[in-house]
Amino acid sequence: MTKTVWKVDQVHSEVGFSVKHMMISKAKGTFDKFDAVVEANPEDLTDAKIEVTIDTASINTRNEDRDNHLRSGDFFDSETYPTMVFVASDIKKKSADEYEVNGDLTIKDTTKPITLDVTFEGQSKDPMGGNTVAGFSGKTAINRKEFGLTWNAAVETGGVLVGEEVNINFELELHKQA
Repeated sequence: MTKTVWKVDQVHSEVGFSVKHMMISKAKGTFDKFDAVVEANPEDLTDAKIEVTIDTASINTRNEDRDNHLRSGDFFDSETYPTMVFVASDIKKKSADEYEVNGDLTIKDTTKPITLDVTFEGQSKDPMGGNTVAGFSGKTAINRKEFGLTWNAAVETGGVLVGEEVNINFELELHKQA
C-alpha cells in the first residue's frame, strides 16, 4: 500500500496533558487547536511523514486564570511563540499495531528529541460520507524545564506547585484525503 495524505478530524481528536499539582494531585488540560500533516500507510507507519503543530494559546484547563498564566511569559509565551511543533524522524514498529515514534519537539526556542508510544487503533469507512478514517492513540512524557517552562512556586508543606514531568496523551482520528 502506498502512502496517503491524512487530515486530522478536530471534532474526534484530542491532545491532552497532565502534570503534578501541589505534589498531591494532577492538573489536566487540552490544546483545543492543533493540526497534523500525515503522509502514511496507516497499517505500516515505519516510513510515514508526520508533523504536528499545536496552538499554544488554545490551552484549556477549564480555569481561565490558570490558562492565561500558562499563555504568559512564565510558561508558553504564546504571543511570542504561538505554536509548538513535533516532527517525526524515525518510526519503529514494535508489534502489529504499536509503534515507537521518535522525533523533535520544539517548544518556545528549544528543540529536543522525544519518543511517542503510538497505537494504530484501526481504520473504517465513515458511514456518513464514505471516506476512509484511521484512528491513533499515543502518549509520552517530557520534562517541562528542558523546554524553558521553568516557573514554579514553593508550597508550605514542602515541594512545589507544578511538577516537572508532563504526561502528554493524544487520540487522533484522521481522514484520508482524495
